[in-house]
Amino acid sequence: MSQSNPNINIEAIYISPGHDFYGRYGMDRNNHGIQLLETVHCVAGSGLEGDRFFDYKEDFKGQATFFSAEVADALRGHFEDVFFENSAFRRNLITRGVDLNALIGRRFKVGDVEFEGTEESAPCEWMDEAVGPGAREFLEGNGGLRVRIMTSGTLCIGLINLDILE
Repeated sequence: MSQSNPNINIEAIYISPGHDFYGRYGMDRNNHGIQLLETVHCVAGSGLEGDRFFDYKEDFKGQATFFSAEVADALRGHFEDVFFENSAFRRNLITRGVDLNALIGRRFKVGDVEFEGTEESAPCEWMDEAVGPGAREFLEGNGGLRVRIMTSGTLCIGLINLDILE
């Protein structure tokens, strides 16, 4: 049995070939580019083709990450004098129309790709540098969703069906 909500919108898809912040505590930021894609291939058990976490390690909980466009909008409203692109969060899929925290511990399908929501993609101290001072604290509890990819397939920008599997 599944619950369907056809109103999820993938607003942006980002990948990066390298880590700017991850594993760099106490060091300077790297400056790997981030690519905005129209489509991305999701590979079961591996991640997003071309992304820095692709085949990172076996059974990795963050094969892809989701981030809420609504949270980004709220952050912009809170820090009116700070400009940032949604790519600053370094999350893969920017979505609108779904409570990402409600997907933690759940299996769900976006289009034909099945995911398992593993945990919050907790904001780190680097958010204050990437977005602006106070961003990390603001994002606590709303840092996004880390997932495992359970079935392979392709996602694209736009409205797409969401099925929460039970």
